[in-house]
Amino acid sequence: MSKKLPMDEEFATPGNFSYATEYAHDAGQGLSEETVHYISKVKGEPKWLLNFRLRALRIFNAMPIPSWIPVDLSPLQFDKIRYYLAKGQEPKRKWEDVPAEVKATFDRLGVPEHERKFLAGVEAQFDSEMAYANLRQSLAEKGVIFVDSTEGLLRYESVFRPHFGKIVAAADNKFSALNGAVFSGGSFIYIPKGAKLDQPLQAYFRINAERFGQFERTLIVVDEGADVTYLEGCTAPRFESATLHAAVVELIAMPGAKIQYITVQNWSSNVYNLVTKRGMAHELAGIRWIDCNIGSRITMKYPCVILAGSHASGEMVSISVAHHGQYQDTGAKMIHRANHTTSHIVAKSISIQDGVAAYRGMIKVAKAAKNCKNYTRCDAMLLNRGSISKTSPTLDVSGNLSQVQHEATVSRVSDEQVFYLQQRGLGETQAMGLLVNGFLNELMREFPMEYGVELKRLIEMEMERR
Repeated sequence: MSKKLPMDEEFATPGNFSYATEYAHDAGQGLSEETVHYISKVKGEPKWLLNFRLRALRIFNAMPIPSWIPVDLSPLQFDKIRYYLAKGQEPKRKWEDVPAEVKATFDRLGVPEHERKFLAGVEAQFDSEMAYANLRQSLAEKGVIFVDSTEGLLRYESVFRPHFGKIVAAADNKFSALNGAVFSGGSFIYIPKGAKLDQPLQAYFRINAERFGQFERTLIVVDEGADVTYLEGCTAPRFESATLHAAVVELIAMPGAKIQYITVQNWSSNVYNLVTKRGMAHELAGIRWIDCNIGSRITMKYPCVILAGSHASGEMVSISVAHHGQYQDTGAKMIHRANHTTSHIVAKSISIQDGVAAYRGMIKVAKAAKNCKNYTRCDAMLLNRGSISKTSPTLDVSGNLSQVQHEATVSRVSDEQVFYLQQRGLGETQAMGLLVNGFLNELMREFPMEYGVELKRLIEMEMERR
């Protein structure tokens, strides 16, 4: 049986802890139609959603694992994963009502403090379900909806259902199909016309159990002229067995709407992070992804913006850090379908020891789309002689009236640079941290202040492990 790592490793990184937990609902190990029926029944879902799940399961079983995936996924052992664990169905609206061990987890991660200081609303997911959800009353009175996906589809079906699964279909890829079959948790957000949120909404996703799969489903619909910033944080304890995280995120920005989606991922090194994130921007709308990937055994994540309306814009700002034994396969996709659309990608990666940081991106401009512009820049820093960086861009431009640019640089921290800083009183770890922070400084300014401070601390800890 797999076990937790020793205490000297257990607290090496923030979030690397767990509490013994008794669950009210447990679908058991393995994936079958019985598993899907159990999840749907516990959640009290309508027949159409059960049918959606069963169809997604058939697609998952029929699809092979893509041959281009760069690492071996056999440690996942789909027949041994637990696909649904929950202490209860209803998220608590008051912090004092949250179960003790769940509260202790999120207290330790700083959730209550963040909520008090700078959030308009917060959700906290513990394994399969949201344990806590709260939205400021003033926003609820304006028609803002911020609930978990189960409550969204049950209470707000007229808004939820027309958009659900329309941008990321179950048949999109093997892991979106898996999510479609067993998804639970995640956020549903609706921002009414013209509403502009001064403070961000946030969700925390926490994996606590061993041999577990987390499959949250997030749907954000921002109506005409409205805007929202959404933050998500991800953590898990480190076990010897593999843990799976396969989320699906769908964003819809109606004409003139703005969505900013910020992720700080700090998974443990046994997590296989295989997610699908995609947004659609209509006329004059904008979608901006800001993404930081630290930890996980492998991350495969390529946030996408479909530029469906004229003068729509898409942007991706990405930071990834690959340490020993880790493979960060990240990037972005920008699909230009309409005239006068623009996209911008800036990706920076750091490889430590034998870590692999890969950029995989795609820019596609439809034949009928005119006067589209894209700029992509990928910068990689190698910290050791065995560190690896890869860049795999795809440019698919059908018309001849658009501009697409791609730049890539790779640099290695030299012994001379470190020696120079050491001669001025810095230790080797401090010198390395200074060089890395200088390399990332441009992008770290894009994160909210509280997240920027946390991100800097996480990267400094990665340098100490070097």
